[in-house]
Amino acid sequence: MKIKHLYKYLFAAVLILQLTACNNNTDAEQFFEETPTTRLNNQKSELNDALLSSEFGWKAVYFTDNTVLGGYTHLFKFAKDGSVEMASDFDADTDVYKSEYAIQLGSTVSVTFTTKNRIHLLSESDNFPIPALRAKGYLGDFQFLYYGQEKGEIIFRTNRNNRELRFVKATAQDWADLHKNIDMIPNVIGAPTRPLFRLLETNDGTTKHQFDFSFSAVTRFAESNSIEAGYSVSYNMGVGYTPTGIVVSPAVVVGGQNLTNFIYNDTDGSFTATGTGGVSAVIKYTDKPLSLTDDYKILLPGQPFTAFGYYTNDHTVNAPSNSVLFNAEIAKINAALPKGQSIATVQIYTNHDIGTFIYYTFVGRGALMHYVTAEEDSVGKKVILKHKSWNGNTTVATPAFLASFDKYLMDPNGIYVKKESFRVFYSDPVYTFTSSSSPFRMTTWRLN
Repeated sequence: MKIKHLYKYLFAAVLILQLTACNNNTDAEQFFEETPTTRLNNQKSELNDALLSSEFGWKAVYFTDNTVLGGYTHLFKFAKDGSVEMASDFDADTDVYKSEYAIQLGSTVSVTFTTKNRIHLLSESDNFPIPALRAKGYLGDFQFLYYGQEKGEIIFRTNRNNRELRFVKATAQDWADLHKNIDMIPNVIGAPTRPLFRLLETNDGTTKHQFDFSFSAVTRFAESNSIEAGYSVSYNMGVGYTPTGIVVSPAVVVGGQNLTNFIYNDTDGSFTATGTGGVSAVIKYTDKPLSLTDDYKILLPGQPFTAFGYYTNDHTVNAPSNSVLFNAEIAKINAALPKGQSIATVQIYTNHDIGTFIYYTFVGRGALMHYVTAEEDSVGKKVILKHKSWNGNTTVATPAFLASFDKYLMDPNGIYVKKESFRVFYSDPVYTFTSSSSPFRMTTWRLN
């Protein structure tokens, strides 16, 4: 190459570098010329435009704290005049309500729902689902800090506990189908005709694992622990309802894949999340507990005196482990009693000085003692309670108002007895008594 051509190329390169440097300096100067207030105002306009941009508004499944609570679907339709139409599946009221919102400037930009609407139900301190959340409500918020947009979604962080919350564009169908979230609740709780026991089964494409599964409708929260020795994996998750099933947070991780959407199958009552390559997770029913214990032995003859109690005026009445059928049978007793009378307690006394008996107490009338014998089913790991007498009288039949309830505790196939790992408000040990032939489960405290 001739030397004069080399100089031409060098000159051109230097010129390009100078022009680029000038442009970069100009951009940097423009950036630093923006004051913090200007940048916040630009973000405010950006958020305002985004909120108004979706024809059918926005949808958010709000998991306020997925370590203890489930998710609540909210729909928002923002208007230029500062009003917002809102609906939620917090409870059975899925109607649309109008209120006001504002985009506010602080250390960052936020959207705040300034007048009361459905979102505020999650932040009221005097509205709490369980005693542990007394004065904390549902741990929710009504101010969300703006953190930008991604793939058509608006990203917020909650002001109260700094959790990410995403608004996704809603559809007309989302508004029309919101009530179907509520319709899904009985399927998640489990119909009285279904077995009481459920499991979570994962499949990573080659290996299956099983976990016990329990769900609290009050908190919309599920717990699931491995039943396999040496495999200490648990899935505790908040549950949100959808028209076709449930969504969970955090995700059930199987084979490196995050499974969050479970579809309901009405035929067998199962919920299935499907990944790729044979990966899946299914919540399904089983006819007996996944792991049988020897806890029933505490009722057998020769054991020390033990007492258990269920109380209609105390915290056992709200225990999520009480089955739908059990609660219905308690209500049936009260409906059959004369006005002013109701059942107060169901207590089980084993190996007492006067025998083993079920002790029924009532408001407005005397108590009844159903004397029984306790026999062991060592194979099924159950106890079988057999009738001896009522109040010591062997010729008296079971009182009509108690007959339907009492037959479940007297299940000829036996009852499962389990010392639970959870507590019901107090520190007293919790025991459940479950019919092996029907979805009847009673929650008690051990009294001694």
